[in-house]
Amino acid sequence: MDRSLTAAPRTDASADPTAGVTGGRVVGALCFSVMTLSVLQAAVVPVIPTIARQLGIGPTAVGWVLTANLLAAAVTTPVLGRLADQLGGRPVLIGVLMVVAAGSVLCVVAQSLTPLIVGRVLQGTAFALFPIGVAVLRAVLDERRLTHAIGLMSGIMAAGGGFGMVAAGLLVAGDGDHRRVFWMLLALSLIALVISWMSIPGTGVQRGRGGRTDTVGSVLLAVGLSALLLAIAQGGRWGTGLAVVSAVVGLVVLVWWYRHEKHCAAPLVSPGALTGRTVTPAHLAAFLIGAAMYVQFLGIAQFVQADLGVAGYGFGSTVLEASLIFLLPGSVAGALTASVSGRLVTRFRADRVLVAMCAVGAAAFALLVLAHGRPWQMVVAVVVVNVFVSGAYAALPALLVDAVPVSGTAVVNGMNAIARIFGSSLASAVIAALLAAMTVPGTGAAAESAYVIAFGLGAAVAAGAGVAAVSTRWLSKNKY
Repeated sequence: MDRSLTAAPRTDASADPTAGVTGGRVVGALCFSVMTLSVLQAAVVPVIPTIARQLGIGPTAVGWVLTANLLAAAVTTPVLGRLADQLGGRPVLIGVLMVVAAGSVLCVVAQSLTPLIVGRVLQGTAFALFPIGVAVLRAVLDERRLTHAIGLMSGIMAAGGGFGMVAAGLLVAGDGDHRRVFWMLLALSLIALVISWMSIPGTGVQRGRGGRTDTVGSVLLAVGLSALLLAIAQGGRWGTGLAVVSAVVGLVVLVWWYRHEKHCAAPLVSPGALTGRTVTPAHLAAFLIGAAMYVQFLGIAQFVQADLGVAGYGFGSTVLEASLIFLLPGSVAGALTASVSGRLVTRFRADRVLVAMCAVGAAAFALLVLAHGRPWQMVVAVVVVNVFVSGAYAALPALLVDAVPVSGTAVVNGMNAIARIFGSSLASAVIAALLAAMTVPGTGAAAESAYVIAFGLGAAVAAGAGVAAVSTRWLSKNKY
């Protein structure tokens, strides 16, 4: 077992020179930053067809607008998390926001696919904002306020995705210019940069197993994650053969990387941050919750837009109507859940909250399987699913913070964020393949049974996340 990640007693924040900084300002700045991240992640998804049409890009090529962003996120998140643990959270967080703003500028001015992809790569670094934010909170707040603050930040990140899709629907309504979405992202990133610059204190250097850079580990992790993510995100376009080769290469390189990390004096990611008794179930739960979230985003958004006269189901909603009527109530529910999730974690323990939220999510998807013929049924299900995702995202970091020392906070949360990325990517690919494979005869519309299967998969992965959450308590008795 890796002793380097043995949880250390919480440091008394009152003894820290940053204790005089108003905690509310720090929490507020970090919440705005992670909201920017979630809006950035979700707002581009519904405007992909608009981007393809307005820039004259084919459906295969425009897919890289999403894939490039996810690749950059997977590669940079653990590296930036490690830097934040070494150098302190403030300089890395400020640097990330600057890069995100630069990427947003590129996306605004892009007249072709290449600069747009470069901009999306730069925006992908935003995924590191959450793990860096957790590290900052742990260094600044005392134990009493820490759990509530992490829960609030996590829940806002979960709820922000829904608001991002709603905002995108409003901005591109009536064939509006897709650049409006990137203007919004630029404004959010600049506001987050200013607020963070003014509010986030320096937290000092928290060194773990040394301050050296693990260059070999960084390269191996980047290659392995990229190959695996490409197999998931582009496999449907590449064909089975190439997708399998890419996946195998990714897995082999990741095994090589893991063996390297076990013997490295100053690893990029300590093996305990992946395979520790407590953190492994938390990463698995994050993977499954990320998948469930995208089943909701993609499945429900497309279902309600289906033409009842053609497909035999759906409500013929426009993108704007889908956003305002069906997705917005869920986003509001997620934000409200975020405001109380920290208190729930403090009172009932993170693992219990996670189990309860996963049960709620499984029930919501089961409801969709049985009842989806009326608009109110869809709205209720979306609200309940968002409560599940927001509450679950609040509980996960609390589990991880209790399992690792301060010097490993950002990197272990970074690996948890990668698990969510892969869960979301896999769910996106599976749902797209399912809807394409099962269609109404004589039309290109997906069959109703395809959505029923998708919602059933959502229930299964939510339940699976609950099982993983149950195991965290049992395994934690012997952790590390």
